[in-house]
Amino acid sequence: MYPDFMDALAPMAALPMPMSGRNWMMRRMLIDGIRNDPGWNGGKYTSQPQAWPQSLAYFRLATSGGTRAVYKNASTREATDRVIAASLEAGTPLDANDVLYAYHASRDYDPSPHLERIEAALLAIVAEDDERNPAELRVLEREIPRVRNGDYLIIPASETTQGHGTTRDAHLWKDGLAELLRTAPDRSK
Repeated sequence: MYPDFMDALAPMAALPMPMSGRNWMMRRMLIDGIRNDPGWNGGKYTSQPQAWPQSLAYFRLATSGGTRAVYKNASTREATDRVIAASLEAGTPLDANDVLYAYHASRDYDPSPHLERIEAALLAIVAEDDERNPAELRVLEREIPRVRNGDYLIIPASETTQGHGTTRDAHLWKDGLAELLRTAPDRSK
């Protein structure tokens, strides 16, 4: 839409494909969990729907954390139950309608038809163990070559990566981003 708007792009924890598969399934379950909560009241609630924090806790447990790291912290049923209990006890400061809107807004996400139109330098960053955007689908390898100045970084899975949340750890991708910013042409001239 605005190919001249930027010099560099660094999409993180996202794939250049339609919102689908497990990513959409889990988002849809969260959306439906909010909408089907009687306390949601069509979004006109005066206090947060009661089941909302539980829905979000289960969503986060299922779609973040990284398989190895989760297993390290939850290698027995008892340890797993403690992880679940801690997640439920933590609650959330987030508003149910805000999250509903944000996740519902992703339903038509699909940058794939327009990848050739991207003129900015691009570095797509994902974690190998991202539960929502699995590297094993090899989407980056297939689609990023369509971006004229595109490249990608797949952060290897380890006991310290956190699946979808891995991109919060800047030390894992900062060198790649620094190189992108150093080499991206200044297109404003």
